[in-house]
Amino acid sequence: MFEFEYFGAMLLFLVIGLLVSMFRVLREYERGVIFMLGRFYKVKGPGLIIIIPVLQQMVRVDLRTVVMDVPTQDVISRDNVSVQVNAVIYFRVMDPERAIIQVENYLEATSQLSQTTLRSVLGQHELDDMLAERDKLNNDIQHILDKQTEAWGIKVANVEIKHVDLNESMVRAIAKQAEAERERRAKVIHALGESEAAEKLANAAETLSTQDQAIQLRYLQTLVEIAGDKSSTIVFPLPVDMLQKLRS
Repeated sequence: MFEFEYFGAMLLFLVIGLLVSMFRVLREYERGVIFMLGRFYKVKGPGLIIIIPVLQQMVRVDLRTVVMDVPTQDVISRDNVSVQVNAVIYFRVMDPERAIIQVENYLEATSQLSQTTLRSVLGQHELDDMLAERDKLNNDIQHILDKQTEAWGIKVANVEIKHVDLNESMVRAIAKQAEAERERRAKVIHALGESEAAEKLANAAETLSTQDQAIQLRYLQTLVEIAGDKSSTIVFPLPVDMLQKLRS
């Protein structure tokens, strides 16, 4: 009699446990991929769902946007410069069925694909492009990742390159290059200024040579400027042709 009661209590607990395990609650951002005897059955959720014990199994899938850091990658640019680059990608699961069935671990697969794509895309560009055209590179990487992860039911929303690190020798070389570029621009500006000044002086000399009154006014202006000086003795050369014009 005691053994029968013990067996009945165990059976009751087993039935209650099975009934409790039938009910699952999925949050708004979760979906359950249901398998019936190993075969895909349907996607359920959110809210309260019922799972038939033993016959059905459920895999939870989070639909929220995942922020994943891409580890630092050693990249050799097209102009043979070695740099270290890391990035961050934003993606989310759009199709829970494909994310579970088509790939073993969609998080790991997306991470590995991001690393190889980052090295491949950046290796096709020069260092100046990595530093100055990050938006374009981000869009290129995002487009490639999104196209390849579509088969897994994943949407890559954004890719951002965070850091492009150079070794110290390359930093010094870039600094020298920038300094040389500034010196070149300064010399070009100085040469343009000298050229414009010489042109203006040539025009002024041509005007003075053709206008006698202009020469006289220039000499008189020079006398006025010298008169303001503190020197007591002034030696001022007066051209002979000007004296002849004054006599006439």
